Amino acid sequence: MKSIIKMVSVLSVLCAVAGFVLSYLKISTVTPIENQLLTYVQGPAILNVFKDVDNEPIRERKSFAVGDGKNINVFPAIKDGKLFGVAIEGFGQGFGGDIGVMVGFNVNDDTLVNIDITTHKETPGLGSRVSEDSFKKQFIGKPYAVALKSQGGEIDAISGATVSSNGTVLAINDAGNQYKTLKEEIIKTWNSGAKNEFLQGIHQRAVE
Repeated sequence: MKSIIKMVSVLSVLCAVAGFVLSYLKISTVTPIENQLLTYVQGPAILNVFKDVDNEPIRERKSFAVGDGKNINVFPAIKDGKLFGVAIEGFGQGFGGDIGVMVGFNVNDDTLVNIDITTHKETPGLGSRVSEDSFKKQFIGKPYAVALKSQGGEIDAISGATVSSNGTVLAINDAGNQYKTLKEEIIKTWNSGAKNEFLQGIHQRAVE
């Protein structure tokens, strides 16, 4: 009996230690992974979406809650001291898995500024063509809710890669839904920031 109790106690301790180690590893790797994504995946995509801005969208990003404990990063694009756009990453099911798309939105008229593919596992030479400019440029200036022509929309699917094309559309609409939900909060956040910077500038000039 004592040996059984001892064995149970040892197993309980081992399980507790293993759980702690796994939790620690998960927590300790979150920041490095996020930094890798920002540097090598999201960062280049944002620079392709917003080619002419006065700020640093990555450094000035903010995290917003979108429900179910999920947070997303919103990257602001500022020109001449005013917020004119934001970028949000969305995901949609393609042929080989999720397709990630960084989507830029014009906050003044809710149209798409540009898009860039962040990740995909589509078939090389076929579904992978969603990364080509000839496909991506179709979305520029379109409303934030888009659809393929076969679904009554304006976007031409890539020949032989309808699933990949639709996955891209789903990803854009995923980002669009998040944008629609957060727009009021987004405008309030960066307008408040601009106002504070303006007041700080006045104060600084007064001190000088």
